[in-house]
Amino acid sequence: MSIDGSVSSRLTRRALLNVAGAAMPLALVAVPFRGLAQEIDAEAPAPVAAAQQFSFDMLAEEMRALSAQPHVTAPPPEGFLGELTYDDYRLIRFRDDRSRWADEPTRFRLAAFHMGWLFPEPVRLFEVRDGMASELLFSTDDFEYLNDLVERVPEHAELPGVAGFRLNHPLNRPDKWDELVAFVGASYFRALGRNSAYGISARGLALNTATAQGEEFPRFSRFYMERDVAGGNSITVYATLESPSVTGAYRFVITPGTETVMDVTCRLFFRQDVAELGIAPLTSMFLFSEKNRAEFDDYRPNVHDSDGLRILRADGDVIWRPLNNPPQLTGSYFAETAPRRFGLHQRDRSFDSYQDTGARYERRPSLDVEPVGDWGNGHVRLVEIPSDLEANDNIVAYWIPEAPAKAGDSREFAYRLHWGDLAHDVGEPLAYVFETRSGHGGFAGVEAQQGTRKFVVDFKGGLVGGMEPDAAIQPVVTIANGEITGTVLEKIAGTDIWRLVIDISAADGAVVELAAHLAGYDRRLTENWLYQWINAK
Repeated sequence: MSIDGSVSSRLTRRALLNVAGAAMPLALVAVPFRGLAQEIDAEAPAPVAAAQQFSFDMLAEEMRALSAQPHVTAPPPEGFLGELTYDDYRLIRFRDDRSRWADEPTRFRLAAFHMGWLFPEPVRLFEVRDGMASELLFSTDDFEYLNDLVERVPEHAELPGVAGFRLNHPLNRPDKWDELVAFVGASYFRALGRNSAYGISARGLALNTATAQGEEFPRFSRFYMERDVAGGNSITVYATLESPSVTGAYRFVITPGTETVMDVTCRLFFRQDVAELGIAPLTSMFLFSEKNRAEFDDYRPNVHDSDGLRILRADGDVIWRPLNNPPQLTGSYFAETAPRRFGLHQRDRSFDSYQDTGARYERRPSLDVEPVGDWGNGHVRLVEIPSDLEANDNIVAYWIPEAPAKAGDSREFAYRLHWGDLAHDVGEPLAYVFETRSGHGGFAGVEAQQGTRKFVVDFKGGLVGGMEPDAAIQPVVTIANGEITGTVLEKIAGTDIWRLVIDISAADGAVVELAAHLAGYDRRLTENWLYQWINAK
């Protein structure tokens, strides 16, 4: 299913991350601003406010009560915080020597991101110990201001909040504090597995994404950090979420490793009806690959943070939907009942496939959502937005519950996020889609005909990978809004890859839906390859 339309104007997640990453890696409660004139001793320890009793249940009840009140936005900051520009913001860095917990026996360190410019609303940070929460206060002494900006910033001034935070951890080697996770901008956050480089992001919630109602961006307004008192390898982060339509309480139990895992629980309380509720939303970038390489004059073979949507269905079947950079905004809906996993993956891990020594796209993490408990009926939605720049995040995926969210409703969801070089399979004997290529239809050396297209799908591994070329294997190919004009299946000599070539034709403007898999010996032998092609010419 596809839709056409326009996306409401908004800040892109990648724009926020790129700016903050240049100055420091990157995020924001409607509370009164504390003044900026309070003087503090620059040599004194970081200030901490008085403690208050805390639990996740208490936080959730607070947000439930808040949902009965109108949404309030904090007034714009005054003084130098309200005057910061893009160029100013790039000259601000958090001081490493002001990292929280640096002198304590812990495997985590915390740094903050500065308010101002695109981050006018304060985010407040707290630490939880023995059931008590104390606010972590920040001042201009926690940041380095470069060039002439230092002359415009008051010394020793307490800040009303920060823009977000990052956590560092010895992820890749014991003597280096690598950045592990960052929460910044609305409800966006991102994390790394071992040897990963930042790419895909997640969000707390998606509301009315790419719909006629216009998208709403809830934001995390407070965070509470609770470390393992025994110095363990996990940390728990609690957050409050606020927007005109919803409030929420979140719990993230973060465990770093080769695959960094976040156990997420969210409790949501709705102020208003929501046309489309997106649970566990993922945000990524796909510019081009072998499917649309000819449209970009670029020395690199591929440019993308993710190359496909993978859904592990309740019955063990796997859907692989290669991503597109379409000529028009599209949305695809995949009906599911209690899926085991869904996520956006970066399958190709070869540097040769990207040839980018700076971006290192082969190291971008994949990200899976593993529902905990029975999520029942619903849809996985994939949104693809046209883009001509890799700076734009143009891919979104999330779960839509079957029952719509109405004012006064409350919902709870639990899920596990997996960040890293995720395996192509979860133990099934199915071959996976190794590559998808596309070009004009028909025969090589003959002028291409209008409205035709050729797709080349390589299935690798699994039981079928070890079979002989004359094995009794058949392609199963279906099409909607088009016609299949030919198929060829062959095994590539000396490999465990079977290549399926599909030629199709379609009318001008048609939105064509394709599906294919290999079958034989009374069983499905591969993932289900799905694809959407828009014949825009």
